[in-house]
Amino acid sequence: MSLSSSESKQLVGRYLQALSGQSKTPELVARFVSDVALAEHIRQVEEAFPAYEVIAEELIAERDLVAVRATFHGVHRGLFAGIPATGREVSVPFMIIYRVSEDRIVDHWMQFDTSGLLSQLQQPVTIPVLT
Repeated sequence: MSLSSSESKQLVGRYLQALSGQSKTPELVARFVSDVALAEHIRQVEEAFPAYEVIAEELIAERDLVAVRATFHGVHRGLFAGIPATGREVSVPFMIIYRVSEDRIVDHWMQFDTSGLLSQLQQPVTIPVLT
């Protein structure tokens, strides 16, 4: 059963609200997601940034597609991209398009400011001042 644009948008809205700022257990993710790659992405990011938040600024729906412009907020508490936990708060904009079918997210395409995130996790370079 395919959903209308409005129903697809509502599903994605409920998904974002249910997961944002919460522990993303496999059971919770499975209520909304059947896309294996997305579920794995969520698991990996949750390990590095437990209970991360997604703040949706805009949702646009067309047929079974929902585009989201959002900001990711989290605290780096686990290994991410080879970088051990820093305890730093990060905030990064991203865009994602979800494809929805039968009350689940079945596919996704994401653009994420990876370099912006990594730069927030890097140690600042201290240059000694010669006097």
